[in-house]
Amino acid sequence: MSTSSLRALLVLSENWTLRPAPSLNDLVDLAVEAEALGVDGVMMSDHVVLGAGANARGLAPNPREYAMPGNQHPASPWPSPYMVLAAIAARTTTLRLVVGALISPLRHPLVSAKDLATLDQLSQGRLVVLPTVSWHDEEYAALGVPFHRRGAILDEQLEVWRRAWSGSPFHFHGEHYSFEDVWLEPRCVRREGPTLWFGGSTLHPAVIRRLVTYGAGFNPLGQPLHDELVALDEALRDAGRSREEIEMVGGLRGTFRSADAVADLEEAFDDVGAQVASGYRTFCFKPSMFTDDLDGVGRVASRVVQRLGEWD
Repeated sequence: MSTSSLRALLVLSENWTLRPAPSLNDLVDLAVEAEALGVDGVMMSDHVVLGAGANARGLAPNPREYAMPGNQHPASPWPSPYMVLAAIAARTTTLRLVVGALISPLRHPLVSAKDLATLDQLSQGRLVVLPTVSWHDEEYAALGVPFHRRGAILDEQLEVWRRAWSGSPFHFHGEHYSFEDVWLEPRCVRREGPTLWFGGSTLHPAVIRRLVTYGAGFNPLGQPLHDELVALDEALRDAGRSREEIEMVGGLRGTFRSADAVADLEEAFDDVGAQVASGYRTFCFKPSMFTDDLDGVGRVASRVVQRLGEWD
């Protein structure tokens, strides 16, 4: 783990433009290398399936850009974050393991509570989870989950997780899930369970409520509006909390000059100072924005750690 006050978080998902195309074992190797270089954590995002409408808004002009709602090819590879991060946990000791967008409503909360607790144990408490409702209605339909109830489903799941990780036996009776006393073992390393982050394309009231009630980190999709952050600060204050105890997660975004060019890594740092001034201390970066060479990922990671250290 880096000793810098700013943390680098390497996005392992979506690196399909690298050549040669990384295998799952390559992703594990990249994580091991990243830890040795001082990267604080790696992130894996989530889809179970994609439907034909996954690219309804058209594909990104440059395939190195982040995957966004409606711009993804249906055949995009989204390996299980649980499986990949478990393999990484076995080969690392300090690297944080971030499930960067777990589409929680697609899974029963008792199953996900067990899987996440197991992964937390394997990593000795290094797990971070960002539960989300996501955007793809065809994915929900394929799994038989009501898309328009996904927010309410997630709210119940978060409470089930809290009870599951606090100790057994526990029970729950809600609109979507109901069960009597059950025992869930093994437990997480910490009584409160893995670290939870929240985020999304907007900082709407439901995200604020979940973050204030359950969260330790905020990872927005883009830059939140000033009024949104004011609303967050007010909600935190009403709950006896403050934004100083929330890990603010920003990022390095590349600017692409053409559809077939990588972005300039040095240029991506131009916005870091402003983000730091706004309270961000952890910075995501996706290597394939800045290199097409699988062997060049380490050079990108090393430079990111070096540059972030300049803000100490």
